[in-house]
Amino acid sequence: MSLRVEAARKEYRAHGGARVVALDGVDLEVADGELLVVVGPSGSGKSTLLRAIAGLETLDSGHIVIGGRDITGVPAGRRDVAMVFQEAALFPHLSVAANIGIGERARGAKRREVEARVAEVARSLDVDQLLQRMPGELSGGERQRVALARVMIRVPAVCLLDEPLASVDAELRLRMRGEIRAVQQSLGLPMVHVTHDQLEAMAMGDRIAVMDGGRVLQCDSPAELYARPATTAVARILGALPMNLLPAEDGVIVGVRPERVRVCRSTESGRVGTVLAVEPAGEDCLVRIQTTGELLARLPWDDAPKVGEKVSVAWRPEDVHHFDAVTGLRR
Repeated sequence: MSLRVEAARKEYRAHGGARVVALDGVDLEVADGELLVVVGPSGSGKSTLLRAIAGLETLDSGHIVIGGRDITGVPAGRRDVAMVFQEAALFPHLSVAANIGIGERARGAKRREVEARVAEVARSLDVDQLLQRMPGELSGGERQRVALARVMIRVPAVCLLDEPLASVDAELRLRMRGEIRAVQQSLGLPMVHVTHDQLEAMAMGDRIAVMDGGRVLQCDSPAELYARPATTAVARILGALPMNLLPAEDGVIVGVRPERVRVCRSTESGRVGTVLAVEPAGEDCLVRIQTTGELLARLPWDDAPKVGEKVSVAWRPEDVHHFDAVTGLRR
């Protein structure tokens, strides 16, 4: 079952009557069994896109197609689309088991069938030991797993995740990335996962769609997005650290990733700059250097210069990216 978004457009009226374009001609396709991650800054249109697919927002123009069927005008309850939100909305008066199985019971499934499916999906998401508890007894991560189990129990045509790990602590977030991916692959359904976390996007997605200003700037594999960002905006958004973008001659912006910057204590060659700050980053440190612009380098602690020190910076030609200074497009 595939998902296709065609020329989706959605506008809002802001305070004062100004028009805000949330989706500006978005085209996307998610293949059967594919996990597409949508990433971008706040206000880029990520959540609006999910809500439009789910039927919670009405498009001004464009189409939503699932499995070859145009569902643009179909009510949300009849789209066979499941959505998990950032905050797990569980029924506080029902046990975990009842929360997971409530949808199946509402659809008329037999009691034994529901119990068997609840047990199966609970095991897959490691919440089987919580089935008799109430939502108020659960941690944030446990509640989010139960919300995911409630979605997965019926195997929808499409599954949508709207930053489900945003309120989960770092250790559990790493574990849940793998769990979500494993469940998605075992079910073989198309999934769209929205996040603001670039590392999460790189770790989970078969492909990543980078959005900004209501548009998809680039949609490709994590490796391709990292190696060949199509615009300066994509270069800044994707990666553990934003790409350094420095002005150069002839209307060209030079881009180089912090981990590719070489810093030398000698100032006889390369661009000379002054160290502004040295920040811890685990085994490495982040060094901010003022040259023709502010530059960020990621270095081992053994190679870290001191604040105020004069250094030179350089990089290999193959590590350089070139962008048009006017359009921001890759050259």
